[in-house]
Amino acid sequence: MLEALDLSRELSKSDYKEQLPVLQRRLHQLQRACWEDKLATVIVLEGWDTSGKGTVISKITQRLEPRGFRLHSIREPRTFESHLPWMWRFWAKIPNWGEIAIFDHSWYSRVLVERVDGLIGPVQWRQAYNDITAFEQALVDDRYLLAKFFLHIDKDEQAERLQDLASDPRTSWQVGPEDRDQHERYDEYRLATEEMLERTETEWGPWTLVAATDHRWARVRILQTIIEVMEEGLERRGLEVPGPAGELDEDDEDD
Repeated sequence: MLEALDLSRELSKSDYKEQLPVLQRRLHQLQRACWEDKLATVIVLEGWDTSGKGTVISKITQRLEPRGFRLHSIREPRTFESHLPWMWRFWAKIPNWGEIAIFDHSWYSRVLVERVDGLIGPVQWRQAYNDITAFEQALVDDRYLLAKFFLHIDKDEQAERLQDLASDPRTSWQVGPEDRDQHERYDEYRLATEEMLERTETEWGPWTLVAATDHRWARVRILQTIIEVMEEGLERRGLEVPGPAGELDEDDEDD
């Protein structure tokens, strides 16, 4: 799946500055509509280290009503969580109806990091595919909308970004041993990612693969897709979809 993605896609700065504030305003409109109609939205962001998930999250949330969304940055399970069913900690973070939850990494760490690093065995990570698809179907069968993204860059691009971060005193702290280890094992992670995408691509939980070489292209692509998911979710349930955003004030423009 990843080999078919055109990593050369890009967006000019002028087009980006024109499109971004319109998309952010539209997302805010849809957040309010889903809040009123009690539709929850779950946004999953997976991708390579340095692929730009942090800046994407910033652009998604920049003009949202802060009381209506939660951001969850997923790391390894805490000690007490390791004694519970592995999906428990994700069920505990599912948003209330009408809210938005954004997952910076997610339950897919089970079949990526935990698998590749040997933290769990083959029986566990293979079973996880069934657990994940059942979990996502249960959400979508209820009042939840689901948008899943994988931000893709190639190995050379990742190496360049890691070097840029490490060579700048202001950002060198962002590059740790785990980042270098993932880069060294890029091919292993890519194989695991391909299998993950193939086995968890479903009618109710399709993946959106995002070419993330150009940050502007990636941000706009993700915002457009979230908006489509929310609009289609409202329409499918016979709920009112708000009209398009009006003209923007100069203060709404983004650099």
